[in-house]
Amino acid sequence: MTARIGVITFPGSLDDRDAQRAVRLAGAEPVALWHGSHDLHGVDALVLPGGFSYGDYLRAGAIAALAPIMTEVKDAAAKGMPVLGICNGFQMLVEAHLLPGGLIRNAHQQFIRRDQRLRVENADTAWTTEFEQGQEIIIPLKNADGGYIADEETLKRVEGEGQVAFRYLGVNPNGSLNDIAGLTNERGNVVGLMPHPEHAVEPGFGPATPAAMRSGTDGLGIFASAISAVVAQAA
Repeated sequence: MTARIGVITFPGSLDDRDAQRAVRLAGAEPVALWHGSHDLHGVDALVLPGGFSYGDYLRAGAIAALAPIMTEVKDAAAKGMPVLGICNGFQMLVEAHLLPGGLIRNAHQQFIRRDQRLRVENADTAWTTEFEQGQEIIIPLKNADGGYIADEETLKRVEGEGQVAFRYLGVNPNGSLNDIAGLTNERGNVVGLMPHPEHAVEPGFGPATPAAMRSGTDGLGIFASAISAVVAQAA
């Protein structure tokens, strides 16, 4: 089967076309979805892309989390559909309470753009099975509101229950607690991360990485993992 992965466009989305292209390169069919619709068009997985939805008014992702299509996203996530939130999409997922904690202004109060080293902390989610536990990857990062926060009880829970999906290595670029770069829900089908895997899917166009790290295509594994999850569900 060919997996169909929906990419939702919100007002202010910047990386929706890039996410669609990443889905296609990974071997699935990208399906463009609109924030004002209630129709998921029968997709097998969902991507909430990066950008500045609604100009980041109120809080980044707060207004988009109330968009009509998010009702369907929540229902689909509850039924086990793989859902990925990238940067602004991650912010939407925490604002929609699909992932715990919150995201605030970077500690240095500046927008940051860099090729970021990450460690895969949980390789058992719908979006990380193509990696190994503890594997180091390099994914581009670009954000102004990427500082992950949570109260002490929530932080202890996500650490203890393996809900940290990715962790920053070398440099903590935004002041995130415990160097957290990405999270998963308890079920493992919903994942959010601040770095942009859709910008690391083709040799020569991703980060400059050592040959041992697959020449800048580390992001491809995230989309390929979802395809494997969809095929496994259909079997």
